[in-house]
Amino acid sequence: MTKPAFDLSLYLVTDTALCGARGVAETAAAAARGGATLVQLRDPDAKTRHLVELARALKAALEPFRVPLIVNDRIDVALACGAEGVHIGQKDMTPADARALLGADAILGLSVGSLEELAASDLAPVDYVGIGPYRGTVTKVDAGEAIGLSGFKTVREKIDLPAVAIGGIKAEHAGELIAGGADGVAVVSAICATPDPEAAARDMMARINAARG
Repeated sequence: MTKPAFDLSLYLVTDTALCGARGVAETAAAAARGGATLVQLRDPDAKTRHLVELARALKAALEPFRVPLIVNDRIDVALACGAEGVHIGQKDMTPADARALLGADAILGLSVGSLEELAASDLAPVDYVGIGPYRGTVTKVDAGEAIGLSGFKTVREKIDLPAVAIGGIKAEHAGELIAGGADGVAVVSAICATPDPEAAARDMMARINAARG
């Protein structure tokens, strides 16, 4: 097995409540039809068994589109469902420990919100970095202070790895973030809370591609 290729362009982070009756798997599949390139399962309130079941359903929904599945924080869930990777935060397991458990062929992402966090982070085991929060967000109450475009650029300039902008991002922000050095944007409500996730993803991908020229 080799590490799967991944594309940070349009990175959907799921929110079970915002997906509503449509459900996480169908929301993610619709987003993938619209061009989403990576999906992260995030549901910090779910019990382990339910989260594994949800992860398996989500992985099956994404496989026809060849969109990799990343699991937030829960390495055990990622291993149980065969997800392609895990994303961890500053308060989660260290990147070195996460890599040791996941093995060399998994995708590993790390959130970084400031130069101080960057200085304290071991990026050697990491494949990509999520920089933010770009704006204030209600979908992650412990996300820290918004850093804005200038803050994003400041951190981005110090990182050689691929980087995705995270936190409160809407379609209209995609262009300036791509121009500011982001390899992609990670969104939650901009897709999960919309009546048509496929159309929302297609619109955002069009903006990302336009910004790239």
